[in-house]
Amino acid sequence: MQSVLVTGATSLIGHFLLPRLAEQRIPVVAISHRLPAPEGACLANDYNQGWLLQDITQPFTLPSPCDTLIHLAPIWLLPRLLDSLQSQLPPRIIAISSTSRFSKQLSSSLGERETARKLTEAEDWLARFGQLHQLDWTIFRPTLIYGAGLDQNITTIARFIQRFGFFPVIGKARGLRQPIHANDVANACIDCLRNPNTFRHAYNLSGGETLTYRQMVERIFQHLGKPARILPIPLPAFRLAIQLSHVLPRFQTLTPAMAERMNADLVFPADKAIEDFSFTSRSFTRLT
Repeated sequence: MQSVLVTGATSLIGHFLLPRLAEQRIPVVAISHRLPAPEGACLANDYNQGWLLQDITQPFTLPSPCDTLIHLAPIWLLPRLLDSLQSQLPPRIIAISSTSRFSKQLSSSLGERETARKLTEAEDWLARFGQLHQLDWTIFRPTLIYGAGLDQNITTIARFIQRFGFFPVIGKARGLRQPIHANDVANACIDCLRNPNTFRHAYNLSGGETLTYRQMVERIFQHLGKPARILPIPLPAFRLAIQLSHVLPRFQTLTPAMAERMNADLVFPADKAIEDFSFTSRSFTRLT
């Protein structure tokens, strides 16, 4: 039976992926830098070869070789990880990148531009490494990912609304978005495990509904059962609001660069994924 190594196993996608692997009765070695929730650990023990607490930037050895690596940790950590696994290289690799590779290249934020650079370089590195070692790799680039209250995108907006009762936007906030549920990304990983059509390809994965940024925020108000109080404000005022919100740890992922993109279209069609492995994704109908 095919065995799977999952890095970043306690991540948002891992939250949905591990139960799916259990349903398929696929043996798994799960790696994370922190302990899973009790229910996750219990689930893992039913079908896993083991759960390893491991810093994947440091050398280590697997308890047994795996046929497939599903890399949910940051993709730029792959070079060090695969260097550690040189004698146990899995022939099949599925890695999660992000459409931020494209959308943040020209960001006003140095940190976001650095993220885009690291994503691009890691994707290019995997393609070269895979060719050198004859590995069957696949890269997924999800759009605005959310789910289970564990993301830093939709959940952060929802927390701001819950805390303050409104949400600030810049101008008309008409930039298009395609929020994608993490479970749909997990399903894509399962669907591509043994699908040769996906070998040595990179795919954009987008949500099943395209909304303006304002519509997306209105939908979050609706999900929370609150009247939509959206406050258009000038960018300098938004910057100040963000600075003030940063005194609360939950809102430190809000940045002025996010505001600058509110009127930019961030649309990444998933046509290639639909064609190669019948990718499907849900509409933005619920937060969890």
